[in-house]
Amino acid sequence: MQKIKCIIIEDEPLAAKLLHDYIIQVSFLELTGTFKEALSAGNHLQNEHADLIFLDIHLPKLKGLAFLRTMTNPPAVIVTTAYHQYAVEGFELNVVDYLLKPFSFQRFITAVNKVSKLVQSNQSYGKETIQKESSLTLTIDRKKVRIDYDNILYLESCREYVKVVTLNSEYISKITTTEIESLLPKTKFIRIHRSYIVSINKIETYNKTEVGIKGRTIPVGKAFRNEVLFQ
Repeated sequence: MQKIKCIIIEDEPLAAKLLHDYIIQVSFLELTGTFKEALSAGNHLQNEHADLIFLDIHLPKLKGLAFLRTMTNPPAVIVTTAYHQYAVEGFELNVVDYLLKPFSFQRFITAVNKVSKLVQSNQSYGKETIQKESSLTLTIDRKKVRIDYDNILYLESCREYVKVVTLNSEYISKITTTEIESLLPKTKFIRIHRSYIVSINKIETYNKTEVGIKGRTIPVGKAFRNEVLFQ
């Protein structure tokens, strides 16, 4: 397996040590640097390649997400923080995962395995990633219908059918939730319930049990809370 070169940007010594201890237990991770603030890490990245950044949000001088916005083509990013309220903003910046402190080794492994799958499939992580397709094509009433990703609010499972709710319309297609989830770009959509997939940038409000999109309330399943991080 290809080695994934990673760096830590974390100003809390105990948190940095925990990440270090977790990283050295994973055979496909190679730690190449640890930094207490983002500016030093940025200087390092100008000269050295990294595949993955473990990025704290509350850093001195330059906050983590602000640092991420300055990067034109960032590597994969796993955000590490004690503050859940930045989850949606993090996903909008295409972070691979969002770890809420304190997180277990098992949760850490789940996050780095996502990065490993991306590396193996040669996908790009940056904000400049261009999807080959900008729309979803479904069979509806025996016709092929193209639905722009940017118009989709959420998708709802209706037994053997899926209802796609857009800004202006609703469509029902005979397809499973799992099948349609595999067709959607993970940078734009996230599953929050066994019956619901939502557009990340359409989320207006959220708490640990529900999200709000255009006046609609959509439940967050218990099994998905760690995944979507609305805790």
